[in-house]
Amino acid sequence: MVAYGFKSFFSGQIESGHKRQTVRSERSRHARPGERIQLYSGLRTKYCRKIIADPVCTEVRSVEIVISDLIDELIATIVIDGVHLRRDDVEAFARADGFAPEHLGNSFPAKLYGRTARETMGRFWMDTHPGKSKFTGVLISWQPGAGS
Repeated sequence: MVAYGFKSFFSGQIESGHKRQTVRSERSRHARPGERIQLYSGLRTKYCRKIIADPVCTEVRSVEIVISDLIDELIATIVIDGVHLRRDDVEAFARADGFAPEHLGNSFPAKLYGRTARETMGRFWMDTHPGKSKFTGVLISWQPGAGS
């Protein structure tokens, strides 16, 4: 079973079902569709806690995210399985990935809040991956309580 760690400000959205996906760098082993996954906050710390009962991975797809400080939204493009998302779909993706400003709560750094989920996601990426304008990895989706 594969475990994924999340920042504490995502925990409430995972618990409520607003966040059912995560973007991750390539590694030797990711979850596979049909497998249970473990979702933790504070992974590898004394504050580690399981966020929800083990959901089932529903899909793993390739994702590419391009960041540019030349546009207000900061996220220039998102490509999933070779398909470029349209403008509205980029906003929906950012919301699904947990960056809707109204769902982030007080523990999210104030300096990273944007007007939209897309801008907030862009600010987060620029802050956590400084100097990196292109990310390539996987998009992992799950269904809470699936198979329970």
